[in-house]
Amino acid sequence: MSSEIASESHGPSAGEYITHHLQHLQKDFSFQSVKQTSIIDFSLFNLDSVVFSVVLGALGCFFLWLAARKATSGVPGRFQAAVEILAELVDNQAKGVIHNATSRKLVAPLALTVFVWIFAMNAMDMLPVDALPAAWGMVYEAAGHDAHHAYLRVVPSADLSTTLGLSTSVLLICLFYNIKIKGLGGWGHELISAPFGAHPALWPFNFLMQMIEFLAKTVSHGMRLFGNMFAGELVFMLIALMGGAFTLSVSGVGLAIGHVVAGTVWTLFHILVITLQAFIFMMLTLIYVGQAHDAH
Repeated sequence: MSSEIASESHGPSAGEYITHHLQHLQKDFSFQSVKQTSIIDFSLFNLDSVVFSVVLGALGCFFLWLAARKATSGVPGRFQAAVEILAELVDNQAKGVIHNATSRKLVAPLALTVFVWIFAMNAMDMLPVDALPAAWGMVYEAAGHDAHHAYLRVVPSADLSTTLGLSTSVLLICLFYNIKIKGLGGWGHELISAPFGAHPALWPFNFLMQMIEFLAKTVSHGMRLFGNMFAGELVFMLIALMGGAFTLSVSGVGLAIGHVVAGTVWTLFHILVITLQAFIFMMLTLIYVGQAHDAH
């Protein structure tokens, strides 16, 4: 009993703070609160990642639609000019990788959507660490629940299930274009004849290498985005702990000043990180789809 009172009066430790912030709002398919107990568990989903990713995706599409709707042939405004520059950038990258003009009509807008969507999800990392989780805790407590169990993570791209879901979607698009461009028979022949040659004795090795290549591309595509965003989110939590250690002492004031300086520097640097990660994911999407058009 005394230990519970002490923990309430002194608040969570650094480890408890980080553990709490790294816990997703997890639900099973009957919308009951659960916790993941194994590395892979398809009996639950992270509701916070689903909600934030869907809302941010809808907002991204809305802004792109708004720019297209308000586009004029005269001198563009700043918003229209920014979207036009971005669209032209993505289109030029698509032209350099995918030489089939018919495919580019779908792939280039898809790549633009991917960039805007992932940038929006990454940008959630720029919000104060405790802002939305604290607000959710108040809502949770007002509903008569224990606020200590109000879990919420607001960066969907720091969730491995989100990034692997995106990379798996890219894999499905690549499989679609493999069949569309080469035909089912042509792609099947490629699976067993490349990269070592078409001799029947090499067919099993060729097929195995092709499967390993598809798996490696998909996993690395999703893991790269997840790893960078998870690390960025964790650094922001560590910086927040510096501010939480503020006391009216030399070391406490020093931590408070360090919190402001480190937070400012990391935020400015993180602007580059979130943009670069969105661009890399988009470029890899274009490259993988472009490879699906090429015959071995």
